[in-house]
Amino acid sequence: MIEKIESINQLEGWTKRDIFSVRILSLLNSYGTKYQFCTFYRQITDGKITALLSRLDGNFTLSLESGFDGEELVHFFCVTGYTSILTSDEFELSDRFEQGAVMLCTSKRDIALPAGCELDEYPKLMDLYNFIDYNEQDFKAWYVDISHRVRHGTAKAYALKLDGEIISSGVLSSICDGLAILTAVRTGDSFRKMGYGSALVSAICADVSKGVYIMRDENLNESFYKKLGFENIGKWRMFR
Repeated sequence: MIEKIESINQLEGWTKRDIFSVRILSLLNSYGTKYQFCTFYRQITDGKITALLSRLDGNFTLSLESGFDGEELVHFFCVTGYTSILTSDEFELSDRFEQGAVMLCTSKRDIALPAGCELDEYPKLMDLYNFIDYNEQDFKAWYVDISHRVRHGTAKAYALKLDGEIISSGVLSSICDGLAILTAVRTGDSFRKMGYGSALVSAICADVSKGVYIMRDENLNESFYKKLGFENIGKWRMFR
């Protein structure tokens, strides 16, 4: 049975904290259950929660527990419709998908900031947006969402600056129970392969108590993140 979550009390018994449930629970802690654009569901199988879902507009995130009912989930998505579904490679759906690696860092590495650099944990969001270059992402929608999350302690932005200018960036887009998801890692073209990105990512990981997840493309940046203490722990899959 799949039912809409009306209260956080309906999550009693759900203890899983993979990258997908961190994303879902962070969203729930940010917005609660009162908004129509953001809704949450749980699947109950034999009296146990076997799947957790969030829908932000038409984009779903799905976290699975052992014993989940895949057929019921497929029927649910066919009936409700979706723009995208982000989940693990355990879930199968007859639709096109992209796939990549999930990595996790639980170690803390003491890498000193490069000479002349400072870490800004509260950068101006307009400056960060322009530096990251979100392509077609609308600034107003992005700003409203990220600032709301930051105020609720479920997201945090970082910028490494040299002479007052951003040269590297990273955003913890989801934070929950001492775990976080790192996104928007970028270093300016003129400052790459000089240790700036490594220093920033290490500083971010040291700021998170339990661990930091990333999603990376299948054949990109593996060696960079492994050098910083990240390990491959699974696969992400995005259906569209």
